[in-house]
Amino acid sequence: MPKRILQGVVTSNQNAQTVTVSVERRFTHPVLKKTIRKSKKYRAHDEANTFNVGDNVRIQECAPKSKTKRWEVIAE
Repeated sequence: MPKRILQGVVTSNQNAQTVTVSVERRFTHPVLKKTIRKSKKYRAHDEANTFNVGDNVRIQECAPKSKTKRWEVIAE
């Protein structure tokens, strides 16, 4: 099974080797037929601490690295 890849914006890089990435998805509401934006935050592994707040990054699924990290940043 292929690994999922998501694109989002870094919202925090306060922790060592970790960035918080906000991923936004858009979809049409089934009843109202209105476009809705929902966002979700993912904690991703950043080995070299290279990404800063505001950077657009791509993250990929990986084996669990810690209690909350199941994603890693793809170099972009």
